[in-house]
Amino acid sequence: MPKLITKIKEYRAKTNMKQEELAQLIGVRRETIGHLENGKYNPSLKMAMDIAKVFMVPVEELFQFID
Repeated sequence: MPKLITKIKEYRAKTNMKQEELAQLIGVRRETIGHLENGKYNPSLKMAMDIAKVFMVPVEELFQFID
């Protein structure tokens, strides 16, 4: 099964954004962002698109599947 790799942490660092801030912007708990960043949770399509919108990048820039 392919593994989902995210660049959320990298983009948060570029913008000095805390997990809590991103969580509030997309309407989830801070723990959800932590799980996403650590590969313990796969986002819904809507959540992935909401996060990409926050950073103004395509979804494919933030999320990639690897074998």
